[in-house]
Amino acid sequence: MSMHPKGPLPKKQAQVKLNLSDTETIVCEKCGNGLFIQSFFLKKISALVSPTGQESIIPVQVYSCGNCGHINKSLNPTLEKDSQTEKSKFPSLDV
Repeated sequence: MSMHPKGPLPKKQAQVKLNLSDTETIVCEKCGNGLFIQSFFLKKISALVSPTGQESIIPVQVYSCGNCGHINKSLNPTLEKDSQTEKSKFPSLDV
């Protein structure tokens, strides 16, 4: 282990060789396109729940389809996971 005036240097992690042909390409659920672009949801946080006590805006990065703009459910962290499964299992009846 090398010593540095500020303490020991961290060990380098081993490089893992990955063959991309062994991986799955994610495609758009709506149109089948395989290219995505970075997009952002802007979430407004009330001062009542903000850790700073001030209203703020938080950017949430997502990937949207480069062809149609659709965001796959698996790539959308703003969706509630439990509500997705409950909605797909049970039909809703609005009265």
